[in-house]
Amino acid sequence: MNWGVFEGLLSGVNKYSTAFGRIWLSLVFIFRLLVYLVAAERVWSDDHKDFDCNTRQPGCTNVCFDHFFPVSHIRLWALQLILVTCPSLLVIMHVAYREAKEQRHRATHGDDYHCIYPNPGKKRGGLWWTYLLSLIFKAGVDVVFLYIFYRLYRNYTLPRVVKCELPPCPNVVDCFISRPTEKNIFTLFMVVTTCICIMLSLIEAAYLIGKRCRECLLTRGGEKHW
Repeated sequence: MNWGVFEGLLSGVNKYSTAFGRIWLSLVFIFRLLVYLVAAERVWSDDHKDFDCNTRQPGCTNVCFDHFFPVSHIRLWALQLILVTCPSLLVIMHVAYREAKEQRHRATHGDDYHCIYPNPGKKRGGLWWTYLLSLIFKAGVDVVFLYIFYRLYRNYTLPRVVKCELPPCPNVVDCFISRPTEKNIFTLFMVVTTCICIMLSLIEAAYLIGKRCRECLLTRGGEKHW
């Protein structure tokens, strides 16, 4: 990964975000992305290799592992992080579109042109809707993935021993998961940080809507007074 480009993207997202958005971004990239890259990915690297069942029946271990781990935590988290960060980049693209449109308008009309967007990064009009919908989408993605994790791994926890009786296992066999306590700690950490991110997105959305309603009321009040 080109960290210079990555840093530029983060700077752009921070530039056009509110205070709540900056906190959300820091939480995602420090407590979720970095933890995922540095620690969590290594914790789950041996999940299939060290998944042991007390049988030598060919195929039994693979079938049981596939039943209890239909989708890896790591792959689900990677998909979740990708989907939850894409809306922030859409905001940057929208601002870049405004800036390019302003430059084309300036080149066409010369020095006497009238500004279309005096401040392209100001959340007004279409950009306000893009930003608000990005917050709703981010919160929705996190909620959906919390539900998926809950459905696949009940209560977000892994047991130390699972009993499997799927064919071709000859009978009920005991299977042992590698490092279940450590995996449960990381899973709980990711769930808690996801819940905090959901709350921040909803608070920021409420803040934007409340601020917009207040501005509309002040504008109408000023017109009536006039």
